[in-house]
Amino acid sequence: MKKFILIILALTTLAFDTQKVDAFDTGEYFKFRIHYGIVNAGYATLEVKDATVNNKKVYHSVGKGYTTGMSKFFFKVEDLYESYFDKETGKPYRYVRKIDEGGYTKNQEGFFNQNDNRVLVKDYKRKSEKTIIVTENVQDIVSAFYYLRNHPNIDKLKSGDAISIDMFFDEEITKFKLKYIGRQDITTKFGTVSTMVFKPSVQTGRVFKEKESLTLWITDDINKVPIRIKADLAVGSLKADLDEYKGLQSPLKAKK
Repeated sequence: MKKFILIILALTTLAFDTQKVDAFDTGEYFKFRIHYGIVNAGYATLEVKDATVNNKKVYHSVGKGYTTGMSKFFFKVEDLYESYFDKETGKPYRYVRKIDEGGYTKNQEGFFNQNDNRVLVKDYKRKSEKTIIVTENVQDIVSAFYYLRNHPNIDKLKSGDAISIDMFFDEEITKFKLKYIGRQDITTKFGTVSTMVFKPSVQTGRVFKEKESLTLWITDDINKVPIRIKADLAVGSLKADLDEYKGLQSPLKAKK
């Protein structure tokens, strides 16, 4: 369960925009319902707010993941991910990660120096801090979502093409790679929606069956909203569907 909530926050980085108009703005809000078969396992949310960093107006995104109902008794999850990033360049200035996953906790904050390609990581649980060298234009796990929504190359992708970005997570750089599959109309609670389909690469092992065990559907419109995520696990499968939204730049296109 904890892996899937993290996946939702990470995989929403696959939303892109092909126009110069930003795909999002302050006030945008997504809520995803996570289910294991017919069981409602939990929810994940993402919201865009305004903030100020060093006297500069920035975006402040807040992502939350939590279990609910019976799932909460078997494995309680309460995760908080935040990112403060530039309104023009999309580069992150600061991230927050506070998690409680079945008793496993983490409380960290990171401060980016984009000019020197470094991140100062403060670990409040361990009462320590360290500076880590990173790659140029690196993103944190939440800012990457918004950064890529304005990516200009989505229309150039052909079936089988792949895109990758550098993401800073767990005090190291992760190469987040995804493969474009094609377009598909899917049935949602909002109606029939035209989508673009991607398969991100993941690590095989205890959680996932194979490297392409994840499938992501994003709306094929200016918003490029992640509307469905499915994960084939070592045992069973999990699925997340967009359950609620508000504050989109353009109305969601759906056929009733």
